[in-house]
Amino acid sequence: MPVLMPDGDGVESLLLQLQSGNPVLIPTDTLPALAALPDHAGQIWCLKQRPLEKPLILMGADAMDLLCHARVDARREAEALASDHWPGALTLVLPSQGSMTDRLHPGASTLGMRVPDCAVTRALLARSGPLATTSVNRSGEPAATNARDAWRCFPSLSLLAPLPWLAPSGLASTVLAWSGPGEWRVLREGAVMPTGLNLKPPCSG
Repeated sequence: MPVLMPDGDGVESLLLQLQSGNPVLIPTDTLPALAALPDHAGQIWCLKQRPLEKPLILMGADAMDLLCHARVDARREAEALASDHWPGALTLVLPSQGSMTDRLHPGASTLGMRVPDCAVTRALLARSGPLATTSVNRSGEPAATNARDAWRCFPSLSLLAPLPWLAPSGLASTVLAWSGPGEWRVLREGAVMPTGLNLKPPCSG
């Protein structure tokens, strides 16, 4: 018999789950995401069996919710990219300040940030505040590409309604890291690639 996926929960129900410390499953424009409040980000590493040195991404409803965590010297250039590409499939890795970095990228000084191009998830983020996120999969396994696969991976977690989710692109976001005034490094090529930047290729080795 086929495995029937449960109905998704609305924003209010997922807010209660998040506030109780539970991770949830949400759609994005690229791939489904496993999400938790930053204070409970440790739940994500445990569920995924993921090494702590692999950081989580801070996802927010708009640029103002995210860039306040960036260091001032990188913020202006990040604001220009955010204006052009958020909401969208671009993750910015920026030198950061404050306790958020310790929660999502322990022992480091940078933080990855993104605003997804998915209206229902941004509605949740507007209520919950920024969430710690990552792809839906056990560490080392392929990422889920739809709601059914996400639920099969973590059947104890709630999914954001309505179901089925709109089909995502299936491509991961492009990841750019600020490396100094006017300089960005490509950490991962993905769904979009900004133009007109002094882009450095990924580090070899």
